[in-house]
Amino acid sequence: MDSLHGECDDEPGRWRPKVLATDIAWPTDEVERAVLAAAGATLVLAPTGDVAELSALAADVDAILTCFAKVPAEVLDAAPRCRTIARYGVGVDNIDVEHATRLGMVVSNVPVYCTEEVADSALLAVLALARRLIPLTRDVAAGGWGRSVPGTSVRLRGKVLGLVGLGEIARALVPRARAIGLDVMAFSRSNDAEPGIRRAASLAELLGEADIVSLHVPLTDDTRHLIGAGQLAAMKPTAWLVNTARGGLVDTVALLDALDTGAIAGAALDVTDPEPLPVDHPLRRRDDVVLTPHTAFSSDGSLAELATRAAGNVVDVLRGRVPHSVVNPEVLGSAALRAPLEPR
Repeated sequence: MDSLHGECDDEPGRWRPKVLATDIAWPTDEVERAVLAAAGATLVLAPTGDVAELSALAADVDAILTCFAKVPAEVLDAAPRCRTIARYGVGVDNIDVEHATRLGMVVSNVPVYCTEEVADSALLAVLALARRLIPLTRDVAAGGWGRSVPGTSVRLRGKVLGLVGLGEIARALVPRARAIGLDVMAFSRSNDAEPGIRRAASLAELLGEADIVSLHVPLTDDTRHLIGAGQLAAMKPTAWLVNTARGGLVDTVALLDALDTGAIAGAALDVTDPEPLPVDHPLRRRDDVVLTPHTAFSSDGSLAELATRAAGNVVDVLRGRVPHSVVNPEVLGSAALRAPLEPR
């Protein structure tokens, strides 16, 4: 084995780059394994994704693929020849991007692959809340037939859907929402006009007017707990909160208190903080909460596309090319960059 250039295969003199996958959230790694193999690279899948385990496995890898597992400085420091970390997905809050940049590693993501799936899931969440899917199905499963469940469903036509953030997924949600009669407004840092959307001047304005608040922003230091006690208190007591973005956008303790006190009427969460929620967490037992296990992104088509694009980003760096989506472009001009890259 050449400690600088990967593993030797059966062909004398030929070296195969080694790629570590910290974790995957789908049944097989066949897609990414095939993409890497076509480029002469081998894939190693970590058994648990534990930080200590990853640090040991990273010692001789040329690249890291990661989904949900944490890739902190400890793991990066243990990977002296790693050139790149590629995220399966959009957000990179599980990667210490600043430290990777200091070490000269290119960090990439896949910003567009599940737009339709997440927009569908957000709409499904709204419909599930409106049609009281959780209490009704629980009642039927327990032997009832609906009349024993208090409350009535909500007519959606004319209600206001407030979008926090206006990226690809939020924009894809707009025609879906309008198709069922929702009036759409949005608050985002961009002031670009968007057909069919009223723009809120502030988050506070949106929270006060919306009947449904749907989150579509990345998790950063600035957006962590974007929705806390004050924001929940500003919402209508009949309003719902939908989060298909990142769990850390919402203060979970404040959300639970808002539901308990009736400050808001319900929530639909595909992502939580912490994630997963403890098995005895009260949010799991509520009829006014729709919970799904961070699967809004998932479909047969989106997963294949995600694996292909993420592995392709790794291949690009290993072949000396700049990948399609670089999270830390400043590294490209850094003296610390571990591998010179040519533009596409």
